[in-house]
Amino acid sequence: MLANTLITESAIQAVSKGKLAYCKFLSSNDTGDTGAHQAGIYIAKNAVSILFDEPGQRGENKDRYVKIRWQDDFETESRFIYYGTGTRNEYRITRFGKGFPFLRSENTGDLFILVQMDYDYYHAYILQTDDDINEFLNAFGMSPADTGKIIQKEEMAPQTQVDIAIMQFIRELDVDFPSSAEMSEMARKIHYQVYDHEENIIMDPDGEIVSWTELEYKLFRRLELERYGDAIAKGFSSVEQFIDLANVVINRRKSRAGKSLENHLSAIFDGNGLSYEAQPITEGRKRPDFLFPGGDSYHDPFWPTDKLVFLGAKTTCKDRWRQILNEADRIRVKYLFTLQQGISAQQLDEMATENVVLVVPKVYLDSYPKEKQNSIWTLRKFIGYVKEKTGG
Repeated sequence: MLANTLITESAIQAVSKGKLAYCKFLSSNDTGDTGAHQAGIYIAKNAVSILFDEPGQRGENKDRYVKIRWQDDFETESRFIYYGTGTRNEYRITRFGKGFPFLRSENTGDLFILVQMDYDYYHAYILQTDDDINEFLNAFGMSPADTGKIIQKEEMAPQTQVDIAIMQFIRELDVDFPSSAEMSEMARKIHYQVYDHEENIIMDPDGEIVSWTELEYKLFRRLELERYGDAIAKGFSSVEQFIDLANVVINRRKSRAGKSLENHLSAIFDGNGLSYEAQPITEGRKRPDFLFPGGDSYHDPFWPTDKLVFLGAKTTCKDRWRQILNEADRIRVKYLFTLQQGISAQQLDEMATENVVLVVPKVYLDSYPKEKQNSIWTLRKFIGYVKEKTGG
């Protein structure tokens, strides 16, 4: 098989060239990590267009057979099926052949990418490491919250209230690209302007952070289109000119993705009245993402250790969760917030052994092994815990 880096590059190229593309994190239900017999890879209803010309109708099943080339290495004769009878109402990909290597417990949390190259011919890729996953997401300006849907290579003309608000923001800009913090703040402002539910920062912080992240992605992609659309349409006079622009775009996407999550978490904590410090300095000049109530308390030898709380923030955490282990030696139990949708039971056991507690948006809980879900915290639960421990 191709080396991981080449697989990621090939996946990016396939999405760019293909007719339609879809990506999602493999859940425990997809891989059989629930302990039950899995029925194939679930495909969200909003992505039915990559499977069928028309949505399935309740009361009947329908299917079609396609050829899928995996990792640019081997092919399967697979089945797209809609289950519409009984209590089921879902789309799946099934029939991967004996010995298929990518639907095992350890594949929970891998990124699955499906690309339609022709009507009945597809390419598919499985990305397994945080570096590969983030490289792919960065290539399209996405975060983990933007998965589980058709990949938008080109934005449609503004139609909704959100689109109108985004275009108004872009027209009023006096710079090419605002800073990451400004972009995140504007995404939140647009969300409040359109949906008018600022109380949800307290009532539903889990839903808010997902909504903000998705809206910021939409805002960022629209701004990219406005800034670079004409240049791309006109073409380039040299390869060097093309590479220069491509590097600018990719580097900006990487920078935004890394900071966006921390920006939105800070806004959640501010909105809930928590005392904290972002990026304080600890032992060995380490910089944890968040300490509650702050760095001064952490360095105060008389401050009770049991009133200190640590939170790391990683957009994906299959490999990178270990990076937080030595970032604050005084604190034994470390909390880690992620937008990762699913990791294996084995990895969760490894985290528990190292006293790491995973925190995820509530909507992502079902993507984790069922028997482990009680050990995973929601953002709202974490906020309540911090208030109890630190007094706000």
